[in-house]
Amino acid sequence: MKNAINLNMDFSKKIQLNTSEMDWQNSPSPDVLRKPLSRANQESGHATSIVKYKPGAKFNQHYHKKGEEIFVLEGTFSDEYGDYPKGTYLRNPDGTFHSPFSKDGCILFVKLAQFQQDDKQQLVINTQSQTWLDGIGGLKVMPLHSHVHEHTALVKWPKNEQFHAHNHFGGEEIFVLQGTFQDQFGVYPKGTWIRSPHNSQHKPFVEEDTVIWVKTGHLMT
Repeated sequence: MKNAINLNMDFSKKIQLNTSEMDWQNSPSPDVLRKPLSRANQESGHATSIVKYKPGAKFNQHYHKKGEEIFVLEGTFSDEYGDYPKGTYLRNPDGTFHSPFSKDGCILFVKLAQFQQDDKQQLVINTQSQTWLDGIGGLKVMPLHSHVHEHTALVKWPKNEQFHAHNHFGGEEIFVLQGTFQDQFGVYPKGTWIRSPHNSQHKPFVEEDTVIWVKTGHLMT
């Protein structure tokens, strides 16, 4: 089949990619580049990517089939509804439309076509102005989204914090936003994307102040 692709779509396997070491690839728009992390089809369907808008880049209005989830890593992302600076978390459910652009350029962590069928919640959260909640031990947590068994949050780890060994029911996905995340299997610097399968286990810790974006419960196979 023309343009078919199957990149990291076996959710029973652990994946870890240091996106800072990956090359940018072209997209259908000459002013938008990307680093594909997982993808079911070349230009449609399930996809997780790092996306770079060059200054002045824009897309025509488009429909979000099965939803669009974004975390702004650098710069300011915009559409006809507003401007979304670094640290903004957005969810645009199935059936929504927008015409995105970036005046000065931006870099995004983007997940496409991965919403549960009955998840219709639209969100815009500027995490730079939200309150951190106390978590287990010295951890601080900022909940972003929950639907049935799926949960998304930011987690702030203080220097030398250790967490107990635990199972990932429904899997776990992490993007390291700041510092260096670690477990018994490896070291994951800023920009690393980790996807761990259902019922996998680890014992995480850090040696420096670290912040991660984390989603759990969404990788049942």
